[in-house]
Amino acid sequence: MRQYNNSTHDNFVSDDNKDLTILLDNYKEDNMTHLNDTDHAAQMADMKSFDEPMPSVGIFWYNPEDHSLFGVRKKELTPREVEEAAEKGKPFINYPHLHRQVWAKEYFRAQAKHSETKFKGDYTQIPRGRVAWTIDKFIVLVGHWAEPIQDELSELIEKEFALPYFEFVYDEHWDLGHGWSGDMPGSR
Repeated sequence: MRQYNNSTHDNFVSDDNKDLTILLDNYKEDNMTHLNDTDHAAQMADMKSFDEPMPSVGIFWYNPEDHSLFGVRKKELTPREVEEAAEKGKPFINYPHLHRQVWAKEYFRAQAKHSETKFKGDYTQIPRGRVAWTIDKFIVLVGHWAEPIQDELSELIEKEFALPYFEFVYDEHWDLGHGWSGDMPGSR
């Protein structure tokens, strides 16, 4: 809150405007209300309830038994990140981890805790996909396993990743049994 200090204003305000400046400063002080800490906290909590999730890039697996996504890992994507990537000429914005990394980590976590897990066996044998940003839209990279359930999968992905719009991109890499060449039998 600004306070009127005669010596400060004398240097910057002419005699004609001095009275107006004092009047404006007093008006601001008299008509400006400050929230106390409790009211401020309540206001911030109320505003938080308005917050919607930001669209995200990430990875997922699809469970055909209960028609749900699992193992979802995601990172919110902001317009600023998109603009910075465009300025740097980057055509894709991806989630920074691979399915095989997440799968192995979850498998070993379950082993250490002696608990049941969906993360066992070959990660490429479970339907999986990746949500990425490319130049002007979100894409969802999936295998042909997704074609017959595209409508169902669209709803799950739209909700989980808060996507306003996206397109499916089918690629052999995402088909069941396919993955990184280093993971495949006979590739070593």
